[in-house]
Amino acid sequence: MPLGILNIATGIVMILFGTSYETGDFWVDCLEFWWEQTKDTCGRVRRLVIRLDNGPVNASDRKLFLKRLVAFAQRTKLEIHLVYYPPYHSKYNPIERVWGILENHWNGTLLTNLGVAMKWASTMTWKGRHPDVERLDREYIKGVKVPKAVMVQVNAHLKRSPTLPKWDVTITPSIVNCG
Repeated sequence: MPLGILNIATGIVMILFGTSYETGDFWVDCLEFWWEQTKDTCGRVRRLVIRLDNGPVNASDRKLFLKRLVAFAQRTKLEIHLVYYPPYHSKYNPIERVWGILENHWNGTLLTNLGVAMKWASTMTWKGRHPDVERLDREYIKGVKVPKAVMVQVNAHLKRSPTLPKWDVTITPSIVNCG
């Protein structure tokens, strides 16, 4: 299962392949991996704006995803602004164009295993560059529950837009630990 991260400012793409399930843990592990690989080139960035499709794993009401993002914001001291595309509007998300190019690139290829898929992904080009392609070989468990008491702490870090609370969420770091 691939997850793509497109840095809008630089045009650099990273595609991370998981070997387990797509979960909130997987999504945040990918973001953390990307940040560790790129933070030194980001200057004084203190805020990440992340455009998302409001899917079943990364929606603005997914407790595990939000818990992990708050913990990431705490560790990095980054403000994280989640901007969600409404249903049927993902075509406006630039990462979807990357997926379209990748699909055309490996069109007709038998992706028989992870190695083949990763090799093909690494040879595509986006704006004249090959993506960074990595593998996260971790076990992700579906159905992880986040206790209500922890969500109270998590919610204290969330600021939702008064007009678009489901589509516009800002996570602010602080000294409080979110378990």
